[in-house]
Amino acid sequence: MSGLRVVPTWRHGQERLYVCGRDGGNIAWYDREAARVNLLSEHQREAVLEALGPFLTGPVTVGPPPVPTPAELARLTLHPDDDLAPNRPGEALLVALDRNPAPPHRLRPDPRRRALAAEQTIGEALDRLDGAGWHTLHSVPLPGGDRIHHLAIGPGGIFTVHTVPARRHRVLITDPMVTLGRRDPQPLLRQARADADRASYALTAEVRPVLALVDPGEVSVPVPLREVRVLRDTEIGDLSRLGGVLKPADVEALHAMARDRGTWGRV
Repeated sequence: MSGLRVVPTWRHGQERLYVCGRDGGNIAWYDREAARVNLLSEHQREAVLEALGPFLTGPVTVGPPPVPTPAELARLTLHPDDDLAPNRPGEALLVALDRNPAPPHRLRPDPRRRALAAEQTIGEALDRLDGAGWHTLHSVPLPGGDRIHHLAIGPGGIFTVHTVPARRHRVLITDPMVTLGRRDPQPLLRQARADADRASYALTAEVRPVLALVDPGEVSVPVPLREVRVLRDTEIGDLSRLGGVLKPADVEALHAMARDRGTWGRV
């Protein structure tokens, strides 16, 4: 027997099986999703494969760890508390509801619940663009207690996405005001542009604003809008058709920069 031990761990939501020597040091690890065994010492190849034998689920590639790209290096150096990538859609609302839940006998539903459901709907739609070369960050915190609901980075550029729960109301958009049904108009386009401006300053790149309407009724835009793109929740996938703005390496570099909490500290 080689005396090697196999220790399962979880990193960034993915399982890895580490192979440890007698001294407890790692000499290899098996990444199931990538079907790859990464060796730190080539002369222990046979012993490592023998130890991993019961865990291998099919053909695997065996070799030294791949050299990380600059974007991957930047990500790996982030402290977990500074990495925004794990944020869930509506992260700030989830935390607020957990810390300060609504009274159990409230007469009307907590509006934070409605806002959370809307952000989750848009967030899930944006996350589905990942296969088309896009990355999305959710609930990006800004100084002063503000936040960007979603930040999407992909071949078509960079977009801040401000989510609006419309609940089948008629939506009237007259720049900068947005009116839902019989409610008072709100300057949501001004907010959407401000989010994009702050993101542009932080990332030193052009960022365009999107207003995302969740489950709206009729949407009326009497006059073409300046800069802001208005999309229904069912149209978020249209962003994947945009391209020709950023190369894959630029997308990765900007995503690595955006996921660092420190990037947003002075905007």
